[in-house]
Amino acid sequence: MPAVLRAALILSVTLLAACGEPEDTRPGQPVKQRQQAFKEIIKSFEPMGVMLRKGSYDAERFGKFTAELVAKRDLPWSHFGPDTNYPPTKATPEVWNQPEAFEKEKQGFIAATDKLQTAVQGGDKTGIEKAYDAVHDSCKSCHKQFKVR
Repeated sequence: MPAVLRAALILSVTLLAACGEPEDTRPGQPVKQRQQAFKEIIKSFEPMGVMLRKGSYDAERFGKFTAELVAKRDLPWSHFGPDTNYPPTKATPEVWNQPEAFEKEKQGFIAATDKLQTAVQGGDKTGIEKAYDAVHDSCKSCHKQFKVR
């Protein structure tokens, strides 16, 4: 590979790497911690949606994912401290400017996951689908106001 082409390739890769998200360098990395917690929630929640959308519902697997979701649902909230509104956050300032509304959304999510867990324990697929949709709607509602799009 010619030296000029190699230099251009190295420069391109370096520039692309520099365009990524800023790193969370604060003590305890609260923004990174809450982002990772939400990713963990999605790892449990999204496979349930895939099962329902693709018609591949498996009650045992769905129950396992529901239990994981309930176990993970509290992980992100403690990382929304008063001094955690800085890049690389995807949270809007309303999280801190409207804490009561944010708390209401959080409690709505927790209540929706409780109802999903109850529906899964009941075994009625129609009820499970409705409860899953309620959790999904809870996420969308919170993101609409409190997450940068």
